[in-house]
Amino acid sequence: MSIIEGTKQTATDRLRVIAGPAYRRVKREIQWRRCGADLALERGPVSGFPWVVMAHETPLIRPLSGLEHRLQVNKVTNLRLAIEPLDGRVLQPGQRLSVWWFVRAPTARRGFLEGLVLSQGRLTAGVGGGLCQLTNLIHWMTIHTPLTVVERWRHTYDVFPDAGRTQPFASGATCSWPSLDLQIENRTDTAYRLGLRLTDTHLVGEWRAAVEPTRSYEVYEAAHEIATELPGRFVRRNLLRRKVFDMVGEQIDDEFVAENHALMMYPPFLSDRPTTPPGPSPE
Repeated sequence: MSIIEGTKQTATDRLRVIAGPAYRRVKREIQWRRCGADLALERGPVSGFPWVVMAHETPLIRPLSGLEHRLQVNKVTNLRLAIEPLDGRVLQPGQRLSVWWFVRAPTARRGFLEGLVLSQGRLTAGVGGGLCQLTNLIHWMTIHTPLTVVERWRHTYDVFPDAGRTQPFASGATCSWPSLDLQIENRTDTAYRLGLRLTDTHLVGEWRAAVEPTRSYEVYEAAHEIATELPGRFVRRNLLRRKVFDMVGEQIDDEFVAENHALMMYPPFLSDRPTTPPGPSPE
């Protein structure tokens, strides 16, 4: 490669860095405009949604060695800012929930702080870090409802071993403004209300319905494997599936949910896999 060619390549890289965020923002805005009024979810009182379809909670602070505690404390502030525009939104039949449409850019100007960010398989600090805990929670709850996940991005890296996890590997959803969104459609004839709040110790969420549910769901892991793609590099794969039950407990279906694969950032087979399925990342 000549000096001129090298200079051109460097200039191209710089252009990508400069133009990339703007391009991703425009692309997302176009997608939102195409959805139009379907994204404009109104708030509704909890009294109009007496049936809890799925509720879940995750701890705000986790014992992570080697990481600054302040980043987890800051994450709580980020979560508080992010759930405020989402809490109480009602997803009517035919509408779509976009997490980023409501939360918008998590910038320092808007009060977001440095939290934990997973970048290229490494935990680092970044403004707005930790919001994956929110999308993880919403995704996990949603796949236990009749609602349809239409955009979800899996985590590219598997950073933590299974010890202590309580949910299947890769059952969450990562997020990154504005490219990686979590979007959910209501293709049923029933309205659903999303509730989100923080306690002193947990992020708490629930999907409520206006009418009594007729189905329940059990999400499980299938076809799990750990494979070598390159010398010394392991990839973990699985399928998420769910059993569908009627309200007397009879199984009536078994549905595909998602396919996952992630590059492992720790040595595999550190210990026997737990009998309970693993859970989401600490973000």
